[in-house]
Amino acid sequence: MNFSEIFKQSNQLCRISPDGRYLATCVQYRLVVRDVNSLQILHLYTCLDQIVHMEWSSDSLFILCAMYKRGLVQVWSLEQPDWHCKIDEGSIGLVSSRWSPDGRHILNTTEFHLRVTVWSLCTKAVSYIKYPKACQKGIDFSRDGSYMALAERRDCKDYVSVFVCEDWHLLRHFETETQDLAGLEWSPNGCVLAVWDSCLEYKVLLYSLDGRLLSSFSAYEWSLGIKSLAWSPSSQFLAIGSFDEKVRILNHITWKKITEFEHPATICSPKTVVYKEVEKRPALSIQDLSSHSVSSGCPLLAVQSKYEISQPPFQIPVVKPDLDRANPKVGVSSLAFSADGRYLATKNDNMASVVWVWNMQKMSLEAVLEQTAAVRCFQWDPRRPRLALCTGTPRLYLWSPAGSVSVQVPSEGGFQVHALSWHSNGDSLVLIGKEHLCLCYMDTEDKSTDSNIWTK
Repeated sequence: MNFSEIFKQSNQLCRISPDGRYLATCVQYRLVVRDVNSLQILHLYTCLDQIVHMEWSSDSLFILCAMYKRGLVQVWSLEQPDWHCKIDEGSIGLVSSRWSPDGRHILNTTEFHLRVTVWSLCTKAVSYIKYPKACQKGIDFSRDGSYMALAERRDCKDYVSVFVCEDWHLLRHFETETQDLAGLEWSPNGCVLAVWDSCLEYKVLLYSLDGRLLSSFSAYEWSLGIKSLAWSPSSQFLAIGSFDEKVRILNHITWKKITEFEHPATICSPKTVVYKEVEKRPALSIQDLSSHSVSSGCPLLAVQSKYEISQPPFQIPVVKPDLDRANPKVGVSSLAFSADGRYLATKNDNMASVVWVWNMQKMSLEAVLEQTAAVRCFQWDPRRPRLALCTGTPRLYLWSPAGSVSVQVPSEGGFQVHALSWHSNGDSLVLIGKEHLCLCYMDTEDKSTDSNIWTK
């Protein structure tokens, strides 16, 4: 396993291009584009203000940089570095900006969600969509890029509009049976649209492309309902995480619950492998101490980490949430299916230092990973059943059916991993800290980089 040298970044704006060839990073008001293999700088762009959002077009030919406070969006071309585009929303303001699937239209959402403006880079035409709703996930595109679903709020009622992305004409418009729509998401095959209610009411609605209500699911009626939702890659399963610390799995034929995953405080099953992270400082001799300066930055004194397999029964550390405060730390906030759909990873917020891995073929708990710090981020390898996670420490953690490993990120400045992102081929990871980033190469072959390489 190899690590690159460390580079600066701001606001965790680091994105690998969809074609996997480039790495774009933002440093204040500058946009830096590097070759993902050599990490050599290919392009350097200067924006009019500090960048708060950055996004690649689907074909990796353009990069969008948004400056929300100034209501500005700048677009840069990799093929023609001298060409650029500036979109100024003016006094109406800007709260969100994103690409359409074709990579030639930009969708800007104005302040107070007054409208969505669709800007065409090719024809310079402008279209307006009224009544977008301010919610958790109010816009979603089908996987093939053909359709856009938009949550709307008008006359104190929730609606969904389905647009054809080719020419932005309205295909369907229908009212939803929600009290306060919180989000919507297409199934990967684009046949079903999942719509869910606010956290105060447990309700998931499944609609067809023509707006027909296929099914409605509600697990209970008391307050605090859905917290997260994820489709399996095959669209066969819909996983729903809720504030009652459970994940419910719906099937795609009847849209009924087929199983329910709980997050127990005690693991009793011998079939579940529990990996517990253990930290310790290495034992040093007097000669070691005399030959190195004794400081926290000394690599010899760095805290080492490894996983130990614990035997059942195993107690999970639980933090009692303060239910009197807003957004209590309770319930399943994160769900992610592996690329092959065999595994589901979950995080229960009042067990913040634990990641749960469920086997979707056996519908059982496969593994539990207990960390020494709260889990910040986890993400599956896009090609293999391999899970990467980080906890805001100088370490990267990996799980696969073969086992689990903790890897120290080599750096002199105490680089801490706050977020991570896989390359599309699964051979490398972008590790993102507070103000820096580095690349982790999963294979042991020489990548011919001009960086400081550390090998495990």
